[in-house]
Amino acid sequence: MTQLAQLEQQLAGEQRLLVGFSGGLDSTVLLHQLTLLRRRQPTLQLRAIHIHHGLSPCADSWVQHCRAVCEAWQVELEVVAIKVDGRDSGIEGAAREGRYQAFRDSLRPGEALVTAQHLDDQCETLLLALKRGSGPAGLAAMPVRLMLGEHRLLRPLLSRQRAELEKWAEEYQLRWIEDESNQDTRYDRNFLRQRILPTMSERWPHFAAAVARSAALCGEQEQLLDELLAESLAARTEPDGALRIEGFAAMSEARRAALLRRWIAGCGGQMPSRDAIRRLWLEVINAREDAAPRLRLEDHEIRRYREKLYWLPLRPSVRTLILPWTEMTRPLHLPHDLGMLQLAESGTEVRPPRADETVTVRFQAQGRFAIEGRSGHRSIKKLWQECDVPPWRRESTPLIFYNETLIAALNTFVCREGSAVAGNAWRIAWLRERENKR
Repeated sequence: MTQLAQLEQQLAGEQRLLVGFSGGLDSTVLLHQLTLLRRRQPTLQLRAIHIHHGLSPCADSWVQHCRAVCEAWQVELEVVAIKVDGRDSGIEGAAREGRYQAFRDSLRPGEALVTAQHLDDQCETLLLALKRGSGPAGLAAMPVRLMLGEHRLLRPLLSRQRAELEKWAEEYQLRWIEDESNQDTRYDRNFLRQRILPTMSERWPHFAAAVARSAALCGEQEQLLDELLAESLAARTEPDGALRIEGFAAMSEARRAALLRRWIAGCGGQMPSRDAIRRLWLEVINAREDAAPRLRLEDHEIRRYREKLYWLPLRPSVRTLILPWTEMTRPLHLPHDLGMLQLAESGTEVRPPRADETVTVRFQAQGRFAIEGRSGHRSIKKLWQECDVPPWRRESTPLIFYNETLIAALNTFVCREGSAVAGNAWRIAWLRERENKR
């Protein structure tokens, strides 16, 4: 089967493609083959995206090169500039995270993302996973296809060796970019590519293909585990995504770890290390009831509340913020993806403010309060507990104040001072940009 026929088979049914186009050999060959495929299938819609990392002094000239290639091949090109901060995950990891976030942001409805990783890349990925001490999920390396949010991510060159791509480029006299950083063996992947794999391939010519088979077998084992544990995981997962952990102590360590990994993956997190799973068990699941335990993983954290685990985005504290809501006929946008407030036909019902009352939104209150439907006064901590509000929601739930008087905690309770009179009530809706029920 020719390379083009193989590509056509792998992309069967796809009509709209966004191609990750760095301008290097691999993505240049992929984009060229797709333009030839478009001649066979005129309904195929192609776009390309070039990520400007800004890490090389040649980066601007690479953009010009990519524009020229796409113009010659009549492919729409989108150039996205990103900032790479390698302080947490290193330059390589941060660049990859930024690149894929740009891909997700650029994908249009119905489009699939196509990238140009090949067999040699697959071999490098598995060896890097071995270096990190990864389990079967990490050793499965890169799948040919997977979901990137609501979109498909396709790697149609994953069974091809770089030598095949070089031969194609030579035959069609293609021009491509040579990234000078690819020669820098301070980067792990470059070290493998320049120093290790050539020696191994010289000794064992089919080494890369054998490694790819091992990765595929690891992937099959992970898929089998997914299927075997799916029912158990679903039974423990709440509608809001929380994971019930009662009975975890009676499980084998292996089963418990497998469930935790799959729950984290289902929340959108990267596969955690063995040490992270151990810390989650010791420091969060087995912590004291009153310890408010948490474990940070990348830009999220896992917290426990009443025998459940929650996967939460990290947000800056808003406890000290006081937001004036001077024009209540207009929505009030809250910071840090907490959504917005607006008067609506449904929502928390309160009395309108008097002429001498100013309205502010805050995120902490102190003292004892009397609320609708209950006798006596209670501390704010007791009210949160009685309303079953987890600690992190207590720190991000908008509190409506008239002057210095607490009127309501939206979607939670209304104080007696804020009780509405029949026929004279306002309803405040809290529209959340991200799910905040956890």
